[in-house]
Amino acid sequence: MVPPRRRQSYDGVVLAVPVTVPYQRYSIETAHWWMGKALRALAEGAGISHRDFDGFSVASFTMGPDVAVGLTQHFGLSPRHIDHVPMGGASGIVSLRRAARAVQAGDADIVACVAADTNSVDSFRNLLEGFSRFSQDAVYPYGAGGANGSFALIARHYMDRYGATREDFGKLCVAQRENALKNPHALMKKPLTLDQYMSARVIAEPFRLFDCVMPCAGAEAFLVMREETATSLGLPFVRLLSAIERHNAFPDDPMQVRGGWVMDRDELYGMAGVAPDDMDFVQTYDDYAVISMMQFEDLGFCAKGEGADFVRQHTFTIDGSFPHNTSGGQLSVGQAGAAGGHLGITEAIRQLLGIAGGTQVRDARLGLVSGFGMINYDRGLASAAAVLARA
Repeated sequence: MVPPRRRQSYDGVVLAVPVTVPYQRYSIETAHWWMGKALRALAEGAGISHRDFDGFSVASFTMGPDVAVGLTQHFGLSPRHIDHVPMGGASGIVSLRRAARAVQAGDADIVACVAADTNSVDSFRNLLEGFSRFSQDAVYPYGAGGANGSFALIARHYMDRYGATREDFGKLCVAQRENALKNPHALMKKPLTLDQYMSARVIAEPFRLFDCVMPCAGAEAFLVMREETATSLGLPFVRLLSAIERHNAFPDDPMQVRGGWVMDRDELYGMAGVAPDDMDFVQTYDDYAVISMMQFEDLGFCAKGEGADFVRQHTFTIDGSFPHNTSGGQLSVGQAGAAGGHLGITEAIRQLLGIAGGTQVRDARLGLVSGFGMINYDRGLASAAAVLARA
């Protein structure tokens, strides 16, 4: 067996121009409209024409029947590097990794990483109907559909095995809502108390209303380039220190209690030359609080099974002992489809550039972003993470 090569570093790769197109609960516009708004904002933020983007990476659930190459004609792009990353909540970091390698190799100079989805009255139902062959074969025959039921099984198993409680999940949800109230882009505008969280209507036991993300329409985007390119454009930037991704990890686990982060986290921190305790903030993918708790464990902030105790020992607001999902995360900002996988990245860039406004963590210099996505019917298949640093 040939030993694996040592992975090359990401030296010289930077991120710039974080863009959020403000979310709407419902929209009559297509995903293309939201992507176009994001591309325009990227070009204006960089002070160049969108035609100067010679790399284009897109993530979306609702851009059909188009594919990435078809969008180049819609938007007047002529890229020499193109990517379509259909990996849901892992799409942002996967897009970032691929874009980073493209600019390192000289295959592109400026890659626009864009994620957008629309949300009409029927779009969520249509998405569920055709999400995957696994979900059609294993879930629909029983009259069920969507992630709530599948993640409810994961959450119940996690609670039974490790002693986590709904109050533990609620603590994360309440903290994220407090953060979201300082974010003008967040759709959730009202405070949330633990009592309100606990007494909300049942969705899929043990989940109640505030355990679940709210689908919406919106877009997130950022640019990836070499440091010298950003300097020549006069753009403030943050550095990519390391990144990992892993798919279909631990397929023999009867129920999912861990993700692929466990397999690669030593490389994540080793490449960056940092440790978990060095992070000034963490942005986890939070379609459900139990998944954030799982990421605390799998990313090395505590041992497996200690996630609930970790939550009990910390506060998770912007000024807390463990600043987490400082924008409010998807649970309080909203889940704009695949853009949810880019939300943590754009927020991390703003934090490290010192332009996060009301959600700013004081003296933030180092942050971790993680992604998780593509549940077929019993587990999420894609996991990813990146460490970013202030220049």
